[in-house]
Amino acid sequence: MPHFTALATLLAVLFYALLSVPVSQARVKAGIKAPSMVGDPAFERAVRVQANTLEWLPIFLPALWLAAIYISDPGAAALGVVWIAGRFLYARDYAEAAEKRGRGFYIQAIAAALLWVGAFVGVVKAMLHTI
Repeated sequence: MPHFTALATLLAVLFYALLSVPVSQARVKAGIKAPSMVGDPAFERAVRVQANTLEWLPIFLPALWLAAIYISDPGAAALGVVWIAGRFLYARDYAEAAEKRGRGFYIQAIAAALLWVGAFVGVVKAMLHTI
């Protein structure tokens, strides 16, 4: 059972859930009433951080689990933690200025790509062993 990956998954989902806090705080601070989504740059950046994280979850989570199953639970979980750290940097830097989001974005994208490649290689190798 991939226990380390299960923990990394829970941490990633918790991180995503906690991103609603800065969105709510920015909405209140700017006085933007729902359902409006525009009007204050800080609010719009907070919304984009949350939305971009959601956009990456369907790329990250399947690759995380397939890499854990076919390659290594601790290795996949470690890359999962790197992904979360990249998302944290992305969120922190983007909240300050949109131009600063690059470092965190690249860290999480590389972690996701490594997981995806590992998962792909693992699945193909397993398939070839069954032929």
